[in-house]
Amino acid sequence: MIRRLLAALLVATGAQAAGTATWEMNTYNDFLKGRFSGVSLSRDGRLELAPKLEPVFSADQPVIWAVVADREGNLYLGTGHRGRVWRVDRAGKAEVFWTAEEPEVFALAVDAKGVLYAATSPNGKVYRIEKGKASEYFSPGSVYIWSLALAADGTLFVGTGDDGKIWRVTAAGGELYYETGQSHVTCLAFDAQGRLLAGTEPNGILYRISAKDQAFVLYDANHPEIRSIVPMPDGSVYVAALGGSVAKKTAATAQATAPSAPLTAPATSITVTASQGGVELKPKAEQPKPAPAPAAAPPVVPAIEVTGVEKSALYKIDPDHTVETLWTSTEENAYDLIAAGDALLFSTDAQGRVYELAGRKLTLLAQTNESEAVRLLRRGRELLVATSNMGKLFRLGQDLAEQGVYESPVHDAGAVARWGRLSWRLESDRGGTVEFQTRSGNTARPDRTWSEWSEPLTDPDGSPVKSPNARYIQWRATLRASAGRGPVVDSVSLAYLPQNTPPRVTAIEVTSKSAAASSSSSQSAGSSGATYSITVTDTGGAATSAGTATQKLTRAATERIQITWQAEDADGDQLIYALYFRGDDEREWKLIKEDIEETTLALDAHSLADGKYFFRVVASDRQANAPEAAREAELVSAPVLIDQTPPSVSLSGLRLSGGVVEMEAVAADATSALRNAEYSLNAGRWTPVSSEDGIIDSREERFRVRLSGLAPGEHVLVLRVYDSAGNAGLARRVIRVP
Repeated sequence: MIRRLLAALLVATGAQAAGTATWEMNTYNDFLKGRFSGVSLSRDGRLELAPKLEPVFSADQPVIWAVVADREGNLYLGTGHRGRVWRVDRAGKAEVFWTAEEPEVFALAVDAKGVLYAATSPNGKVYRIEKGKASEYFSPGSVYIWSLALAADGTLFVGTGDDGKIWRVTAAGGELYYETGQSHVTCLAFDAQGRLLAGTEPNGILYRISAKDQAFVLYDANHPEIRSIVPMPDGSVYVAALGGSVAKKTAATAQATAPSAPLTAPATSITVTASQGGVELKPKAEQPKPAPAPAAAPPVVPAIEVTGVEKSALYKIDPDHTVETLWTSTEENAYDLIAAGDALLFSTDAQGRVYELAGRKLTLLAQTNESEAVRLLRRGRELLVATSNMGKLFRLGQDLAEQGVYESPVHDAGAVARWGRLSWRLESDRGGTVEFQTRSGNTARPDRTWSEWSEPLTDPDGSPVKSPNARYIQWRATLRASAGRGPVVDSVSLAYLPQNTPPRVTAIEVTSKSAAASSSSSQSAGSSGATYSITVTDTGGAATSAGTATQKLTRAATERIQITWQAEDADGDQLIYALYFRGDDEREWKLIKEDIEETTLALDAHSLADGKYFFRVVASDRQANAPEAAREAELVSAPVLIDQTPPSVSLSGLRLSGGVVEMEAVAADATSALRNAEYSLNAGRWTPVSSEDGIIDSREERFRVRLSGLAPGEHVLVLRVYDSAGNAGLARRVIRVP
């Protein structure tokens, strides 16, 4: 029988591995994870200089909600959270054009005469601003005004929230044009036939409204919010829709920006519920205003949460109402969308990116490295990009940037590595130059502990990397134009030698040969054939403590002991093993077998006499590494007690008096403590017997058996005593009652 204490010991030594690894970047998804500054990325995974991106204006507020241009090219920017409208002329000169009573200017519109309309929230109002003078033009009684659109005849249409209404407004006043039944009318536009298009939230429905109270659902998206609408002359419509968790994020942010909380920039999705009482933000320092009272919320349609769908999508709705999905993302939200010739341009919240979609070809056109690119506006040949956190305005021109920098994502070598050579491939005959540099460190994000950027690498076929050995590395490429042309990077590859990670022996299990097959059948202690399976697991501690209780393992009928272990190697190296044993009273380990490729070994139980033993498994990765780089690990089992001898049992002192029979018994075991005793009379059921001291817990015990009511005649008594390993010793006595 085998007994083990529960304990583990893991010992490891250090060296370095021999297998060279390669980090390659050559696809769109590879490069997309990096940081772009003046560099664009084509769908086929090529880096090149982007159109020149220049800062035009930086607001003193967190977000620019709306951008429009008048006939002279002057820009008007609606911002939050101080209710300002900025005017930026073509030369880039900026001034505060108007300051609202409300903290947010969510929408702007400018008519053919240069009259500006500004929609403010909360307690939504529309102001008419002409020649620098503002007057209240319309107040629908809604908490929010999200969108404005001017018809060809100058009529203003207003989309509201939290009641989801569309109003038709003229100088004579406003009338309710259409009630969507949604919570918010997030965007408005007119199609080529002059029909009003309205995007809504929370069920992502796009309406086409041909007359008062007459609407057709043009599209019902699988996203909570229709964010942007672009009608085309041929009757088709492009739509940007938001999904995922953006609605919840915005509602939570709106609560966080209440007056009692510090001022923070909310997400730019305009999904808000009336139950928050509006976007109550810190009033302007120069003109304090009381926070608006929460409006009573009408019944709203609950938001639809679609599990597993993408965050955002772009759709094309053809004149025959068929819908084509142009782009989807599970990581980015598309905030605005405009047409540019045969291509679409759209902005996202991924570091303020601007993409170009021409047919099915997607290009990351520019990255502002701001939190979100909120709005896009075409002014002549220029593309204007408005951002949040902080509110800034950028101009994206037609000419290439003279210089651009791309920083790769950080690569994790898995362990401290020795860096080899960095190589790259350029598209031939494109002009310009590329300069590569590297840096390394041992934190997942580059910080002050990282090395400085290395000296420029010069050989595209393989330049030695001089950055210090470390776990993490990053490279950057500086692209420079020459004579109006720039280089194109197709792929980059870095070879490195990671430190060899030692193997790990995680567990040792010792069972009888037949124990695995019968492990599902549990038997009570004291039953013949009881089986114990004892597993020692690596817990990072030292060997078994002296006070741990010892368990037993029954020797199987096959007289075999199965030793099984588990091991792993983080580098995926093939492991080989050696198995040792040592008696409790011995000092040296004895080798049982070495160069074992399996993780199990069976022993003849008779080769080990009764006693306490330890087993040790040593794992090595030397088959996959050079001798000087190979590493080992070991695990020592808890003590294993082999006990294959049953207790000795003797019966004596038979006394018969008045029909009562008493008898004394002594049981002893040379190796393990006794655990259970029982008797059977005339091959009947087994009846438990207590020891004289009341508990059976030592290697020698005395028992007293008392029988009463025996009928005259001959009877057979059998006493069975178990040791803690499950071995049974028996004694038999014939009793004759006169």
